[in-house]
Amino acid sequence: MNFYETLYLVNPNLPEDEYKGLVAKYASAVEKNRGIIVDVAEWGKKSLAYQVKKFYTGFYVLLQYCGEAGTTAGLQHEMRLDDRVLKFQTVKIRSNVDPEQVKNEKKAPQKQRVQESLQTPAFAGDDQAAEETNNIVEDDNGDSDK
Repeated sequence: MNFYETLYLVNPNLPEDEYKGLVAKYASAVEKNRGIIVDVAEWGKKSLAYQVKKFYTGFYVLLQYCGEAGTTAGLQHEMRLDDRVLKFQTVKIRSNVDPEQVKNEKKAPQKQRVQESLQTPAFAGDDQAAEETNNIVEDDNGDSDK
């Protein structure tokens, strides 16, 4: 199974019960297409960077789930047909994951995850890259550019 995130924007003028029903509809659409819900995060009503379908605000919802490629296709098909969804984007986070492991990672405290990520060797190269970008490079005329 693959781990996906779908972020979608919902019409800000929907009544509360219709909005909640829409969120539940897409969570059940994932399960209907043999997916497993990891988390549904409702970020609330926020301003948009630009106008989308004549709206300047929208409800943001992040849907995290595990499934096969067909799971995302079915979900996206339903979102395209629904006028209440202003925009959506699906991103594949990881391949070949165990849904239970992803759920357990999600439940781990945020502080612990940050500490673990700081201890990974990936950050060691970032310091060196930052130093390289701060070096002064001289061109053929002897002028220095940053």
